[in-house]
Amino acid sequence: IPPIDSPAFETLDDIDGIDPREPVVGLVHGGEWKAYPLRILMWHEIVNDSIGGMPISVTFCPLCNAVAVFDRRVEGQTLDFGTTGRLRKSDLVMWDRQTESWWQQFTGEAIIGSLTGTKLTIVPSRLESYADFTERAPQDALVLIPNGRHIRNYGGNPYAGYDSLEQPFLYEGEVPEGINALARVVSLTGKKQAWSLELLQEQERVETPDGTVLSWRPGQVSALDAPMIAESKDVGSVIATRDGKDVPYFVDFAFAFHAFHPGAPIHLPEPISDQPDPISE
Repeated sequence: IPPIDSPAFETLDDIDGIDPREPVVGLVHGGEWKAYPLRILMWHEIVNDSIGGMPISVTFCPLCNAVAVFDRRVEGQTLDFGTTGRLRKSDLVMWDRQTESWWQQFTGEAIIGSLTGTKLTIVPSRLESYADFTERAPQDALVLIPNGRHIRNYGGNPYAGYDSLEQPFLYEGEVPEGINALARVVSLTGKKQAWSLELLQEQERVETPDGTVLSWRPGQVSALDAPMIAESKDVGSVIATRDGKDVPYFVDFAFAFHAFHPGAPIHLPEPISDQPDPISE
């Protein structure tokens, strides 16, 4: 799975061919706006780039539905990341070319090599629909396009039907109770607890104990449903803010959250009572 090391972009004025409901990773930093469509990340999983002068890696593990954007600067050097071709707990294991350390994409932590134990800094981003990004971004915002190398079936989903399965692919660990293993859950940095996407869809707004506001709105399709992403089911978009500013958040599959944080609770909707309503006289 080749990463993208020389990303190419077009402005919102010039680009076409992306369905408004398709998911993108939206980034804003240093006055620069960029969107990275999952239709491309699906096939490359890592984009080594920079935004507003900050070197970043935009990553996506399809098997965990895990999007994470990392600052590539570690201990005075800038790292370039690639895929090892290995999975751990069904999640992408990355490697850096400078030290050849291996990194867990789900946590951003080095697990093998000279940097073992080092954690990458998470950069706030939004997993949002292309329509939501274009609505809030200036017209000179940049959108990732294929760069002419390692061309793939962009817009297609090689994992068709994956997020409707009962059992994750290449995973034999425990799964959380009370929720489908491939249901989406939302968590924050530290990942000490999560909220099911179903709960957010039901309530539309949840305030967490640290004052973070999680809000949900419809209009974004799954990248892991139909053979063509644009034809997939609507799962909606989540935004996480604190004091009016974006904070890092994650929309992952429940099994993956549980695999890396087995003691962390997942908040679910209240069960519907089977008792009939009392009849008033």
